Amino acid sequence: MQFKLVIFDWDGTLMDSVPKIVNVLKLAAKQCDAAIPTDDAAKAIIGLSLPTAVAKLFPNDEDKWEALAQAYKTVYKEGDDTPTPLFTGANDLLDALAASQVQLAVATGKSRTGLNRLMAETSTEEYFVTTKTADEAQSKPNPDMLNQILAMTGVAAEDAIMIGDSLLDIEMAKQAGIAAVGLTHGAATRAALEKTQALTVLDSLTDLHTFLLAEQHIDVKTS
Repeated sequence: MQFKLVIFDWDGTLMDSVPKIVNVLKLAAKQCDAAIPTDDAAKAIIGLSLPTAVAKLFPNDEDKWEALAQAYKTVYKEGDDTPTPLFTGANDLLDALAASQVQLAVATGKSRTGLNRLMAETSTEEYFVTTKTADEAQSKPNPDMLNQILAMTGVAAEDAIMIGDSLLDIEMAKQAGIAAVGLTHGAATRAALEKTQALTVLDSLTDLHTFLLAEQHIDVKTS
């Protein structure tokens, strides 16, 4: 099985941002006098668009949803200094995939503004032929994001693979007819990911590097 297109989630997949997201959600809840979510509850909504995530995480605070979403945005940018580095092996993997000439894309629950800012900070923009965010498509696990990416790249679903750390990522890929790999270093546990229809579950981007390239799951183009 070889793939012509590799689609990455961002938070918890390429970037180690889950701890920050969880902390910011708690700070936003405290700021808005809403029930503070547990770590597990906060992790479970990572990948959803922000309005959908807020509604799901704070079902009894409908009158505060708008304020919670705004508080989240403000605190994420200005009120929390939790570092969000790329995971170990991210640059090596992206370099190797780019050298193979496979197409790369991103499908994320982040906003366009947020993704662009972080991609600029990490100098990763040029790796990807296209990126889709939550304000440009229906929220995960709806396959809209992936369907848009397939249409833009001209790649058939069976020739693409989705890389994600959440159950939402794996379900989105399933709905789009795309194979998926689950990564355990983000939002979901190995046990939860192994209950999905993921092609495989891996612990790191280094393991993913081996899976995609050393095990020849990439359709390498020759000039």
